[in-house]
Amino acid sequence: MYWDVNIVKPKSEYKIYVELRNGKKGLFDMKPYLNKGVFSELQDINYFNQVDVLFGAVTWPNEQDIAPETLVSEMELVNEEPV
Repeated sequence: MYWDVNIVKPKSEYKIYVELRNGKKGLFDMKPYLNKGVFSELQDINYFNQVDVLFGAVTWPNEQDIAPETLVSEMELVNEEPV
């Protein structure tokens, strides 16, 4: 699907870099979600850095994930992966 994630990498300040199957690249800021329910576990930076892709979705080991429509609508588009 158009929102399928191929690559996800943790970045500084609780942001993640994503590359979608459709070629779009972007940064998604997780900070607004860190105090909400299951996402509070992501405040631990070591845990946050375990972000991965599972079946085209951004996920963490304890089954936190980002709704694809949220990811697509809120990510800041970029031309290349930031350092």
